[in-house]
Amino acid sequence: MKLDKLQKKILIVLLILSFLTPIGILLPLVFNAGDAWGEWSAITLRDLLGYVPSGLAKYTDLWAAPVPDYSLNSNDSSVVHQSGYYIVSGIAGATLSYLAMLLVSKILIKNEK
Repeated sequence: MKLDKLQKKILIVLLILSFLTPIGILLPLVFNAGDAWGEWSAITLRDLLGYVPSGLAKYTDLWAAPVPDYSLNSNDSSVVHQSGYYIVSGIAGATLSYLAMLLVSKILIKNEK
């Protein structure tokens, strides 16, 4: 499979972002902020804000993460292991994004001809 320059650049950016994902768990540890920023549950938001936004309350049970807390072992609190799980999750997400980009580009190229 031949990749053009734009696809290679996108792949490189996705891989770099994959390896930066542990920042989401490292910064809250450094600043003693609890959960990773933006990954709050409805319960955490209720504790932080005093209420749960109506949209979140309405859709909170709609989706359950395939791998909750990015971990196969929820009892493992090791930052090294959590970072590894984040990287694996990032690579999986980047791979899915890259494959979607390839599919869309093939469809666009096919329709252009």
